[in-house]
Formats: sequence, structure tokens, C-alpha cells
Amino acid sequence: MQYALLIYEKPGAYEALGEDERTAISQEYWALREEPGILGGAGLLPTSAATTVRQQDGQALITDGPFADTKEVFAGFYLLDVDDLDAALTFAGRLPVVRLGGSVEVRPVREGPRS
Repeated sequence: MQYALLIYEKPGAYEALGEDERTAISQEYWALREEPGILGGAGLLPTSAATTVRQQDGQALITDGPFADTKEVFAGFYLLDVDDLDAALTFAGRLPVVRLGGSVEVRPVREGPRS
């Protein structure tokens, strides 16, 4: 079964760390991409680099920044293929963001239409 692990950082969590700590955490994320079952993933640039598209009065409304202010910021994801939800939750618990006050949302990936 495939699961999307959506990583939400606590704003400011990394700024409080030293450069060596930030480098070690970054390397930990990259190392986790090599684990069996990982199909892909990526980190995202900060919300200041985001652009949001909405519809207003039938027209596209494009604004700089994220859709809404939140206590946590969507920072990246992994796509994981494992046997069951327990395995996905175990992997999610290993992500550094959990130690740093953020969270990981684990969601099953919807299968496409079958031929």
C-alpha cells in the first residue's frame, strides 16, 4: 500500500539550531530517502516562495504566499510503499520534524482506475 507522508514543520524550529545541527538533520532526511519502500519525496522551499491560486467570481485569483497562516507549515513529503499503516506510522515517527515539534500526516494514496 502506498502512503503519502506530509511533513509539517513548526515555524522557527530550525532557526533555533546551530549550523551543524541543521546540516545533520538535512543529511538525516536525505538518508531516509534511501530506505526500502521510499518511492520519492522532496523538501519544499519556504512559504515565502509560494504562490496560491483561488477562484473568485469565476476568475483565477493569484496571490503570493501560502493559502492561510497556520501553526505548522507544509515543508515536504515522502511517498512510501509498505505493507500496512503500522509500517508507515513507524517510518513517520523517525522523521526529524517530529522531534522538533512538528508533525507528519500519513495518508493512504488513492489508487487510480484499474484497466
